[in-house]
Amino acid sequence: MPDFSLAELLICTCADVWRDDGEVLATGIGIIPRLAQGLAKLTHSPELMITDGEAYLTETPVTIGAKNQEGRRYGGWMPYSRVFDNVWGGRRHALVGPVQVDRWGQANISCIGDFASPKRQLLGLRGFPGNSINHTNSMFVPNHSKRVFVDGEVDVVCSVGYRKERWPAGVKHDYMRIHRIVTDLCVMDFGGPDHAIRVVSLHPGVSFDQVQAATSFPLLRADGLAETAHPSAEQLAVIRQLDPKDIRSRQLKDNPPGVRKAA
Repeated sequence: MPDFSLAELLICTCADVWRDDGEVLATGIGIIPRLAQGLAKLTHSPELMITDGEAYLTETPVTIGAKNQEGRRYGGWMPYSRVFDNVWGGRRHALVGPVQVDRWGQANISCIGDFASPKRQLLGLRGFPGNSINHTNSMFVPNHSKRVFVDGEVDVVCSVGYRKERWPAGVKHDYMRIHRIVTDLCVMDFGGPDHAIRVVSLHPGVSFDQVQAATSFPLLRADGLAETAHPSAEQLAVIRQLDPKDIRSRQLKDNPPGVRKAA
């Protein structure tokens, strides 16, 4: 098996959130999710729609650090009006990076503390409310800790989840779905009773107890819990093609190896 970094493992694992999605608009926010989006497009999910981040669909992912139109092969025009056509119809799957997540899958990127007088001001709600109610989302958390996976509710509910009390009567939620949470420790989903969070795979060298200790609420262990799949040589070659300047190595502190010593 080839050597690989934790960042490369996470890119491959994040790419799998779009597997079997079909022709949907894939959006990866941040370097690792963006590389994952491109990896998915070039390997198991060629039917995904991806953009250049400006106004065009691209048949080939934009290389990290590429200048202007370098290496791009366009597939069509994709202004905001067409993006929103996909958003409102549930034909988008975004991989987002929340600052806080609770047991119901509600996510926060707005601020830490009381909204009226926050301890830390962050991005604001941005597109989270409309996106989360209209299409599938997955989450990427590069530092799995109790500060992210909080006890009780998140400080500000920016992105909707499965807490019934937060859904007003009659509000349509046909398109709302949280598919996966990928962290630096594991992969989780909402496949437990009443959408409880389950751990579905553990990254090499990580134990379930270690994940639970870094989470403020109880987790379920999925049936068939296994180790997260290692990157293949083909996947690593595609990642190098998409990130020739190795920007991925600067996304996690000290660029840890993909296979860590068991705690």
